[in-house]
Amino acid sequence: MAFSSLTCLQQRLDAGETTAVALAQHYLDRIQKYNPGLNAFVDCNVPHVLAQAGASDAYRATHGARLLEGLPIAVKDIFCTSNGPTQCCSKILHNYHAPYDAHVITRLKEAGAVLVGKTNMDEFAMGSSTETSAFGTCRNPWNTATIPGGSSGGSAAAVAAALTPAAIGTDTGGSIRQPAALCGITGLKPTYGRVSRRGIIAFASSLDQAGPMTQTVRDAAMIGAVISGHDPADATSVADAPRVDWLGACESRDMTGLKIGRPREYFIDGMHDGVRASVDAALEQCRKLGAEIIDVSLPHTKYAVAAYYVIAPSEASANLSRYDAVRFGHRCDSPEDLLDMYTRSRDEGFGEEVKRRILTGAFALSSGYYDAYYLKAQQVRTLIRQDFEHAFEHVDVMATPTSPVPAFRIGEKTDDPLTMYLSDVFTIAVNLAGLPALSQPCGMADDLPVGLQWIAPAWQEGAVLSAAAAYEAATAWHRQHPALFTGDAA
Repeated sequence: MAFSSLTCLQQRLDAGETTAVALAQHYLDRIQKYNPGLNAFVDCNVPHVLAQAGASDAYRATHGARLLEGLPIAVKDIFCTSNGPTQCCSKILHNYHAPYDAHVITRLKEAGAVLVGKTNMDEFAMGSSTETSAFGTCRNPWNTATIPGGSSGGSAAAVAAALTPAAIGTDTGGSIRQPAALCGITGLKPTYGRVSRRGIIAFASSLDQAGPMTQTVRDAAMIGAVISGHDPADATSVADAPRVDWLGACESRDMTGLKIGRPREYFIDGMHDGVRASVDAALEQCRKLGAEIIDVSLPHTKYAVAAYYVIAPSEASANLSRYDAVRFGHRCDSPEDLLDMYTRSRDEGFGEEVKRRILTGAFALSSGYYDAYYLKAQQVRTLIRQDFEHAFEHVDVMATPTSPVPAFRIGEKTDDPLTMYLSDVFTIAVNLAGLPALSQPCGMADDLPVGLQWIAPAWQEGAVLSAAAAYEAATAWHRQHPALFTGDAA
């Protein structure tokens, strides 16, 4: 069962070949066996997981099956849950217990999913390698000396190692797609506003979006269908968003007539040769399936990283100002006065990368610099969005590498933040424009997975799912699994 897709597990449950309790126990056994070497999970309450599974079996017996009935799903430690801690992998939120469930969590529960635990992440989702976590570095199942990507690295590693068949992550600048690529799984970032942000601990409010991380494209669509939809309690949730035929889009098996844009700015010098070769081969496969590959240009792409690292830290500095040691979270010992309590608590509670971004954002928003930095970055953001709009006048979707390099070694870039930031060079512009995008495995480089990124116009998740499903059906990369974790996969 270990590497079975959600679709296959659902079929076994429906046929009575297994139960939700048996499924849950299977994955709990794998977590116990393999998580110590991966550090993908930071919290897993075994009695609570089995209780959920038992309740699911009882519901199925009396009411039938809901959309995700009995299926185990892990959750990034950024989603508020009423059961267990929500700590954003930060010392400043040590042992914080939220009084409510995030909207995404509520949707999963209502669909019958069994939540198997919280996964590791970069602190407050600030990072590209899951090395900034207060719970320690997460490791890539394909090579445990390398990083799994970030910030949703724990979710990606857990799915890749089959510690769970699916997980939920968040994507602010690539934090679903980049770790999905580096761990050889599928990761979907919906259009901004498609999924409610209520109950997601905020990093950058105009960029954050939740999405699924799975073994297959159809699995991502199953979860996307459940967690999407308007939430009147979230001002950024769009009420009249165009509908998506989530599962119908996954029936695509050819690309006849599909116009795929190949942005020349995404095939740059410095890209790993193996990544380039894998993506070129993927595009050739698409051509064989009937697609037309068209070169397009996104000329303001070169400014995306700079604009992002003004906008995101600025919003983070505002969002993280609430952690003042008064209402919740870490508080320093024996403060001399109120100011000392504020300053020492925040200094002790936040990690170095989070403090770096708070300071950067506070500077960009400060008097005399707002127009020069934050306002200018927002203007660049508009130009980037317009680039996509103009390109989509000529193509249906775009295909790019997800990451310029395969997974790098743990510790390799921690002393060079600027190099680390460039890990997201192919994903950041999508967040700035608010578009849907999906990463799926398309090859190997240095014995590590390579990701192919699909990008579509706003609200057209069906377009990325359709293209990705057709490519997946014609290839076998999604069926490749890390050898260290396949020993008891039967």
